[in-house]
Amino acid sequence: MVRTSGSYSRLSGTRALAGNVIVMTEPRLADHDLSVLVEEWIDWATAASLLGVTVGKVRTMIREHELAAAVPPGMKGQHIPALFIQDGLPVKGLGGLLHVLHDGRYEDREIIAWLFLDDDLPGRPIDALRENRGSEVKRRAQAMAL
Repeated sequence: MVRTSGSYSRLSGTRALAGNVIVMTEPRLADHDLSVLVEEWIDWATAASLLGVTVGKVRTMIREHELAAAVPPGMKGQHIPALFIQDGLPVKGLGGLLHVLHDGRYEDREIIAWLFLDDDLPGRPIDALRENRGSEVKRRAQAMAL
């Protein structure tokens, strides 16, 4: 986060002050094109099948932040990134991470973008979670949520 005029900005990109003009140097998380970041999306029915639960349970899992969903560009209705499910379960650590970021007032779309961006970690945060290397991802999420 970058300190701007006495406050931190987490939803907007990095800002630089030039006199009284604020210059944006990178896009906000909400502005990233999810169709470019996320390779494969699944609908709720497919997620339910992979998890061995009902579609209603998938809806509950999204509402209770065990999974995250967004409307990808060019698709109708909310979908879930396929990488959120591994071996018939939500990826280990995903639910806790979603809770931390939701507590920090991030929305599902922003969280999905962050998880699929290749920024500071070696690789994307979603890959680190899937490879059971989630400690650094969780630490960074906690810092973001402050």
